[in-house]
Formats: sequence, structure tokens, C-alpha cells
Amino acid sequence: MTVVVTIARGWIGTPYLHQGSHRNVGCDCLGLLRGVWRELRGTEPETVPPYSMDWSEPQGEERLWAAARRHLVGKATNDIASGDVLLFRMRNASVAKHIGIQAETGAAPSFVHAYSGHGVVESALTRPWQRRIVARFSLPAEND
Repeated sequence: MTVVVTIARGWIGTPYLHQGSHRNVGCDCLGLLRGVWRELRGTEPETVPPYSMDWSEPQGEERLWAAARRHLVGKATNDIASGDVLLFRMRNASVAKHIGIQAETGAAPSFVHAYSGHGVVESALTRPWQRRIVARFSLPAEND
């Protein structure tokens, strides 16, 4: 298990809070990643502007994906490792707007994520979830 997964699992049970990013207080899926980043690296790489729950769906802009490209290291979607950041498209033809952190790999894959009505949980990375993955990233090396 990676340190990223250990930290992410420490957030399990945190309530869902849109735009939140504080363990045991509240977070959304981006807030979970932001909190894990802070625990690993300290300061976040950029200030996150306010965002709506639909992200940039009405405009058709891949804002979350663009931010991930700026700060994370892109990987092939079949290059699977514990601690990877997963970007999901929840519906066909919509923007990617959900993030999770790969916890387990192999025969029983799982990921840690936050979503409305559930807070931070670890879920099985079932086929329906796997089909929604549009990008996979790793966190950059500490000195990058």
C-alpha cells in the first residue's frame, strides 16, 4: 500500500461538502485530492477557484482534466498502480467531473472517493466504474 492510499483511507468517513477540503469536516472529490496533496506536499499547487456542482458541463470545458494535466503526471489508463488519481466521466458526452484514488489493484480493485450523500468511502472499482475512467495520473515526484 502506498502512502497516498494510507492518507486517502484516513479521510474515509469525512462528510460530503461541496468545495470542502478538510478531513473530518467535509470535502468533495476534488477536496479529497487537495487534502491528500496537502498532507504529502504542504501547499497546494494553485488556488482553486469557486466551481459549481456541474463543473463546466454547460460550457463543455474539461476544466478538471486541464488542471490535472497541469499538476499531475499522466499515465496510460491500463498502467494501473495503487495511489493513482482516476478521472471519471459520469455520462457519455459530458465533461469529466469525478476524481478518485486507486486503493487496491488486482482481482478486487477499489478506489477512495467522495460523493454527495455518502462522503468519503472506499468503493469497489467495478466494471461500470472502470468504463467511466477517462484518465489516470500519478502524483509528481516530491522534488518536481
